[in-house]
Amino acid sequence: MAQSTPLLAVRGSEGIYMLNGPPTYTENTSFTREDRNNCKGFTFSKDGSLFAWCNGEKVNIVSTRDSRLLHSLDLPRVTLLAFSPQSNILTTWQPYMTTKNNPQGEPNLQIWDLQTGQCLKSFFQKKMQGWCPCWSDNESICARNVNNEVQFFENNDFGKIANKLHLQKVADFALSPGAQPCKVAVYVPGSKGAPSFVRLYQYPNFEGPASALANKSFFKADKVTMLWNKKGTAVLVIASTDVDKSGASYYGEQTLHYIASNGESALVQLPKNGPIYDVIWNPNSLEFCAVYGFMPAKATVFNHKCDPVFDFGTGPRNAAFYSPQGHILVLAGFGNLRGQMEVWDVKKYKQISKPQAADTTFFSWCPDGEHIVTATCSPRLRVSNGYKIWHYSGAVRHKVEVPSNSELWEVQWQPFVDGAFPEKPIKYQTVPNDVPSIDVKPAQAYRPPALRNKPVTSSKLHEEEPPQNMKPQTADKQLSKAALKNQKKREARKAAKQESKSDVTHEAPSDREPRAVQSSEGHGDPEVDKKIKNIKKKLKAIEQLKEQEASGKQLEKNQLEKILKEDALLKELEDLELGL
Repeated sequence: MAQSTPLLAVRGSEGIYMLNGPPTYTENTSFTREDRNNCKGFTFSKDGSLFAWCNGEKVNIVSTRDSRLLHSLDLPRVTLLAFSPQSNILTTWQPYMTTKNNPQGEPNLQIWDLQTGQCLKSFFQKKMQGWCPCWSDNESICARNVNNEVQFFENNDFGKIANKLHLQKVADFALSPGAQPCKVAVYVPGSKGAPSFVRLYQYPNFEGPASALANKSFFKADKVTMLWNKKGTAVLVIASTDVDKSGASYYGEQTLHYIASNGESALVQLPKNGPIYDVIWNPNSLEFCAVYGFMPAKATVFNHKCDPVFDFGTGPRNAAFYSPQGHILVLAGFGNLRGQMEVWDVKKYKQISKPQAADTTFFSWCPDGEHIVTATCSPRLRVSNGYKIWHYSGAVRHKVEVPSNSELWEVQWQPFVDGAFPEKPIKYQTVPNDVPSIDVKPAQAYRPPALRNKPVTSSKLHEEEPPQNMKPQTADKQLSKAALKNQKKREARKAAKQESKSDVTHEAPSDREPRAVQSSEGHGDPEVDKKIKNIKKKLKAIEQLKEQEASGKQLEKNQLEKILKEDALLKELEDLELGL
């Protein structure tokens, strides 16, 4: 079994090294630092027991327990690596290349047996997209998309194709994780007026559309992203178009669909229009979070029935990350946003902290569920490269800044098997910083000299919506009948008290207000009563604006226009009261 402290692998222009995770944050001396500056990639196995990297000459595989070299493969051109779920297979990919002497080229996708170090099979894989074969969790099935069909191999026997799923122009597929039997989601783009569709099959039942577990079709889809939940019971499909014909978005149009293995399917209703930035399943497989809408974006948690559970309101965010244990959710705004992170307790829906990691290009949870790493990497950003390790309470525990003449390319936590780090109680107190913090004075908005000595008026481009619990009648369900009865009595007394206060206010009208305004009795006509009520509401708002103006507050143009309408409103109210 691997050590109890997760490792952090770091790759850059200065080579590859390992960092011991919390709480030490020291370089792991058992792993020999790779000093070559052309290391093209690295990866951990799913259980974290193996580590492989390519250094421009060889592909090396070591044990993370003692850094013992297991295999060294002579593959100088390899750029991508991946382990199978049970760590029995290593897959390598190198760019496809042809020569005059060999116009057909050589197979560029190799499957390696890690027990013997021998190559089991080589395939042609010209495109980098979708290069890696997909395995079921127990490695009983391996699948590849080849020439509009999905080919299946069983028990890592790549000598013969065990099964095929052939549909016209299969563009993408996704195998379900979790227990057997394995399920397959396939996407077929639409053509000649026919809609695109995603179908779910149970391996190996592929005989026609009638054998499908579920089917969902949609017209607005040039490409899709399919996301299975951890238990393999449902898949979320983000359907995207390259062009938004309405012209509302430069990035095309996206819709979110839910498909369950029991045949249920639904369009997830998103309350705000705009792009879908991110969708992520909770590890419990019962909820998912979506970040969507024109900025400031909304974030909402939905249950497996696609009903909203909690709305986080709006804010500068475009990504969501659940902790491995599923008890904490981080909403973040990276890329062209300022790097604000909102850390939430998912069970209580209470905000824990709100740190900021500017210029972040990479984010990842530590397997312990208490720490995260943020990094600024090349080539996305070639300046200020480095990484920070945070506690979820907002404290920076470790910080590394790369010299200006060097680059940071990638960081990656060592994975652990499920249950290796049990969920711990959440701390709302900020953990002390291990790194000295530099207090940066927040930049203030520019104000012209003529306005600098006057009161500041809030002028937001967008009004942010506050978070709100979307669970229906949760509080009523928790109250007994007697408690509900008492609650209704309290609300009735409160309403009567407010009504009496409003009556007292009307009994002392201003000099300009006619006597008819004092009447609070109904006139028998519901429409007239409704108009009177609305006019009184407008007059009350005007009185508040006049008080604000008298106190020295500078009013907006539309507020001044409201005050000018007071005489007309008073005249209209008098006519209604007199029945004219």
